[in-house]
Amino acid sequence: MSPKRRRIRNRIHELRTARGISQGALADEVGATRQTINAIEQEKYAPSLELAFRIAEAFEMSFEEVWTFEA
Repeated sequence: MSPKRRRIRNRIHELRTARGISQGALADEVGATRQTINAIEQEKYAPSLELAFRIAEAFEMSFEEVWTFEA
């Protein structure tokens, strides 16, 4: 029996739209590309730990408020 695949979940789309900024604007703020932000929002790409912390910092939130690891 193989172990259940766990996923990194995020609230980036929710937080970004509430703040009224585009993917490109967030990307510029955190030093990423718009395509990277899009892939992260769609949970198709897990960012580096450094980028994940920069994103949380951009929203002035703790890491745990933006990211969860689904069991």
